[in-house]
Amino acid sequence: MLELSKVTVDYGSIRALEAIDLRAEPGRITAVLGANGAGKSSLLKTAAGLVHPSSGAVLLGGADVTRMPAHLRATRGVSLAMEGRRLFRDMGVEENLLLAWSFGPRKTPFAAALEQVYAAFPILKERRHGKAGMLSGGQQQMLILSSVTIREPECMLLDEPSLGLAPIIVAQIFAFITDYSRSRRTTVVVAEQMAVMALRVADYGYVLRRGKVVMEGDAATLAKADIVNQLSAAYL
Repeated sequence: MLELSKVTVDYGSIRALEAIDLRAEPGRITAVLGANGAGKSSLLKTAAGLVHPSSGAVLLGGADVTRMPAHLRATRGVSLAMEGRRLFRDMGVEENLLLAWSFGPRKTPFAAALEQVYAAFPILKERRHGKAGMLSGGQQQMLILSSVTIREPECMLLDEPSLGLAPIIVAQIFAFITDYSRSRRTTVVVAEQMAVMALRVADYGYVLRRGKVVMEGDAATLAKADIVNQLSAAYL
């Protein structure tokens, strides 16, 4: 379980997050919705330990990890896929996966973990010896998700996984995220501008505006509140 309690984040004189309360539970998908600049990435980076809050607390499994650095949170089962398809582009697909698997504790031998990746995304097996930078955008996102999940994290943080992808690939990506969360009881937090897709797979959602939570509720309630159109009108 991941919890943020009254978390405020400042970048110098700029306040990115203010008094954020968030609770994400195992086996459930929590959506964080809002436009660019709303604070979504700052929230995920704070949860992962890349940013430390000015005030408030971050709890992981009930333990206070507010001042714990990112590399130690990774050993506690936190994985973050940042926006922008950050891969080792000159390395092969399988080399990227091996590097991701090698970082921190592993639950499954690499060969078995690799087969799980290839079962989920067969195209990665076909391209396993090719450079990651030569993959299509959708294939790169599949590789990023696989790099995040190959160590079977307890808490998975995903920043804009649908960004720039065709609708059919977005559907495939979100189907994978949903199945992974449910089958392994992984805590998943997805930051998205694409509210319509995020709310289809999420259990609960938070809407950010200028660093503050302006609405929250179960996904069905947010959908009935026409949050998609509200986001478009208010933030985009």
